[in-house]
Amino acid sequence: MPGGRLTQQERQQIASGLADDLAYAEIARRLDRPTSTVTREVMRNGGPSAYRADLAHRATEQRAHRRRQAAPRNLPAPPQADGRDAEAVRAYEEMFATVLMQSGLPRMTAGVLVCLYTTDTGSVTASELVQRLQVSPASVSKAIAFLEGQGLVRRERDERRRERYLVDDDVWYQSMMATARANARFAETARQGVSVLGPHTPAATRLENIARFVDFVGESIARAAEQAREVLHTKPEPRSDS
Repeated sequence: MPGGRLTQQERQQIASGLADDLAYAEIARRLDRPTSTVTREVMRNGGPSAYRADLAHRATEQRAHRRRQAAPRNLPAPPQADGRDAEAVRAYEEMFATVLMQSGLPRMTAGVLVCLYTTDTGSVTASELVQRLQVSPASVSKAIAFLEGQGLVRRERDERRRERYLVDDDVWYQSMMATARANARFAETARQGVSVLGPHTPAATRLENIARFVDFVGESIARAAEQAREVLHTKPEPRSDS
């Protein structure tokens, strides 16, 4: 299997495969590349509907140039805890970020969230994110603001008065409850349209059905989140010496 960066010819093959409505796995098979490589390439360059081979190749060259300029010189790679394989960790983080991007998160936001999830402390500073992701402080700030708005991270100040960003045991519960509240607001707004458009019109019927569906989904999310909340606080069982 070939390694290294995608060539411009491979990017053109990806664009042709997308135009032919091929699945990522099939495009990757034809290139003899991992499916994750093709998925990541497409998602970081506009998605399947906006991917352009020449633009993607130029953007990759520009990113590589910026990384070379920003990368610290002659610094050793940070040590990995518990004997972790640094390369395996990096590959996993890239795969994780790709999955989050496919769910709708912007690339930078996905990268920040993965950093938080894969840090044992579940806590990082802005400068640590800048160094780890090799991006600007403004990019980190924008990603954090988005994640805070979704209830996926919180911030606090440490003993050195530095601002730290955290994910804790309750963050997913709070995020699910925020989703349930958003669904309730959407359903209420849809029902307001029923009286405006007339209760017996096709448009009003459509809005009422949407409201009923969203109500049911939102209530199910809230109920499931309450029932599953204790899972977030489950501690791993101690390892047996045997």
